[in-house]
Amino acid sequence: MDFSLTEEQLAIRDMAESFARDEIAPYALAWDETKHFPVNVIRKAAGLGLGGIMVSEEHGGSGLGRMEAVLIYEALAKGCPAISAYLSIHNMVATMIDRHGSTAQRQTYLPRLCSADILASYCLTEPACGSDAAALATRAERDGEDFLLTGQKMFISGAGATDLYVVMARSGGPGPKGITAFLVEKGTEGLTFGANEKKMGWNAQPTRTVTLDRVRVTADAMLGSEGAGFKLAMEALDGGRTSIAACSLGGAQSAFEKAVAYTGERKAFGQKLNDFQALQFTIADMATELEASRTLLWRAACALEAKSPEATRLCAMAKKYVTDCGFEVANRALQLHGGYGYLADYGVEKIVRDLRVHQILEGTNEIMRLIIARSVLSEL
Repeated sequence: MDFSLTEEQLAIRDMAESFARDEIAPYALAWDETKHFPVNVIRKAAGLGLGGIMVSEEHGGSGLGRMEAVLIYEALAKGCPAISAYLSIHNMVATMIDRHGSTAQRQTYLPRLCSADILASYCLTEPACGSDAAALATRAERDGEDFLLTGQKMFISGAGATDLYVVMARSGGPGPKGITAFLVEKGTEGLTFGANEKKMGWNAQPTRTVTLDRVRVTADAMLGSEGAGFKLAMEALDGGRTSIAACSLGGAQSAFEKAVAYTGERKAFGQKLNDFQALQFTIADMATELEASRTLLWRAACALEAKSPEATRLCAMAKKYVTDCGFEVANRALQLHGGYGYLADYGVEKIVRDLRVHQILEGTNEIMRLIIARSVLSEL
């Protein structure tokens, strides 16, 4: 297997890293402190083709693959994991529409999503339904040719500030086959948002409850066919898991680089910190874990792109392993900074806070273990 990147992939990664360094990193701490969602910066990123990374060029996208996507999210997360993660969610919705939308839906939404003239959110989780997504309770009731959507979605990234919502709702009986996906525009009567949640991290993007009170949509708002919503949601989450793993990897890489620089400058007992073998071993372990994470992530991304039968298992493995390692590497980077790591000015504690949620969202890492185990045991 060739692990080298092509010239095009290297150029794409370098472009994203330059953007993160110049347009994101200098402001990330202020955005975190003030809970500012930098829509203008997201639109600048879209101007570089990052608003529709995997969307076909026909509809304004960049037409890239899953490998290029994970390279981009890792690079952007070196500037701010929260912003990179939101862009991954926006892109997930755009890709869903590109792959499963009607001609009218693609023509209506994709050019504006790719330019980030409009922003998107993904609505699956509910207050009483997280890991067991197939048990969701939001209803989609027929009313003539239309549907009336009623229910509540929880922990929705970008909610209230975004313009288009993919909503999973139950149009049929219990279980996954009764779920349908709908496109709902902000401003539709009956669609409201809760207060911005107070969170441990990810403060640079809003998180709100989305409430649907008999929200009327036409049948044309269905994304894909009736009853196919759960399948679409799970397909999107395979990709979302590689994306959030890439965001963890980028954030952890940034924290690691900060720690390496700090231990080369700080002195104790007459020596630089990185002259102590114990700290050298810690740095070696961190570097190895980052490289192992990157290798597994690239393997999963390639399998997903190739539609390999192993893709779902590998995506779950990558999500579980990389987000666990990413958090631990960032946490050790904080430790290597000593008391300074605990201060906001150094930026490491923000990375730790941002990366913690990656072990929970897009399916908790406990659920990833279930997916992996079931896949392995089914082959016996």
